[in-house]
Amino acid sequence: MRNLIVILICRILNLGTKLIHRNSGNLLGKIAKKMSPNIITYFKIDCPVIAITATNGKTTTNNVISHIIKENGKRVVSNSEGNNMETGIITTLLKVSTLGGKIKADFVTLEVDESYVPVVFKKIRLDTLVVLDFFRDQLDRNGEVESLILKINDFLKDYHGNLILNNDDPNVARLGQANPDNNNVYYFSVDRYEYATDEEREAGEGKFCPFDKARLEYDYYQYSHIGKFHCPECNYGENDIYLNVQDVNVKDGSFTVNENADDKTEYKTLATSIYAIYNYAAALAVSKLYNFDSMNTLTDFKLDNGRCEEIEVDNCKTIINLAKNPTGANVSLRILNEDEDEKELLFVLNDNIADGVDVSWIWDINFNVDKVTRIVTGGKRAYDIAIRIKTSGFDASKIESYVNLDEAIISLYKNKTKKYVIANYTALQPTRASIFKYKNNI
Repeated sequence: MRNLIVILICRILNLGTKLIHRNSGNLLGKIAKKMSPNIITYFKIDCPVIAITATNGKTTTNNVISHIIKENGKRVVSNSEGNNMETGIITTLLKVSTLGGKIKADFVTLEVDESYVPVVFKKIRLDTLVVLDFFRDQLDRNGEVESLILKINDFLKDYHGNLILNNDDPNVARLGQANPDNNNVYYFSVDRYEYATDEEREAGEGKFCPFDKARLEYDYYQYSHIGKFHCPECNYGENDIYLNVQDVNVKDGSFTVNENADDKTEYKTLATSIYAIYNYAAALAVSKLYNFDSMNTLTDFKLDNGRCEEIEVDNCKTIINLAKNPTGANVSLRILNEDEDEKELLFVLNDNIADGVDVSWIWDINFNVDKVTRIVTGGKRAYDIAIRIKTSGFDASKIESYVNLDEAIISLYKNKTKKYVIANYTALQPTRASIFKYKNNI
């Protein structure tokens, strides 16, 4: 009876937030968990649950998977807005459950914060877990990346469901050996693309084999420590590949997938980076596993929430992207450098609790930017990021800093050229809002 009342109260509160045009985010989950600490166990989920976890790329991959399933005519429940801790997942389920806790759906897809995978899925069912990557992120909350990997590895020791792993990340591929009795482990990989390098260009993790401690050898690096690797002392990294992406062209968003030894399927997407291609590869591995038709579902898929989002502002093409850790920032700058056009950059940096108050990670960003004529910095730590950019060798006279976000946006658009915008976690949506406010008022 208590849980029924909790759901009823939260449904009324959800209606209230809709009436004032606000997103309930984690709020409903926090209220429900306070009133009934084990509310998540009350939900009755009778359909497959697919979860996606990673440091970077969870939201995009979750939304691509959800999109594919919907396009195949199935009902999907998903935390598509990215509320990925336990309270956010509770909020998602509260909104759609009956008063008796039943979830009416054909599939549930959930992006889940790395540290919450063991927490959430000890309480609700999990049929398929997708793991994309692991990088250092929010050290004051998560600690070193190894601690997160070990938490998930321990959880997987007793897991026998589907496990889809990025074989090009040594931090992820190791999870396939967590439970030797699990015969449902699938690896995906992406072949070398045009801008891959023979040497590591950005800060990375997982340089040593987790099993015999030998230094890993790479055929190439896609970005950071993601690439084709192997251990010279054992066969680590040499797994059977379930889905392989080939012929990547980030300029037009095309790639092919090997359906079998003699047949390839070509995909055309709006993806503009190798980073995004890995998200699509993971989603297509899920699609293959569940026998979904994905051939005609991805061409026009677009995630307009600050993940490589493109808009036109005052006749200036503007690309907005989230970067909440060194790898995210380096990938965003890699996209910028792969663009031959002249452009200007806005980098917005906050240090709120959700960002991690320690911003020392900015010193692992590779700011060797080409054809950037001016950089504007904004946010609570606008001057910190400006100093970091200056020390990279960028001309200090071409750096402008504004703590006030609206002032930063006005400065950004005083010149009519292409714009790139990079913002960390709590800065992303305020930055988007400020850009759209400027766009609507000019």
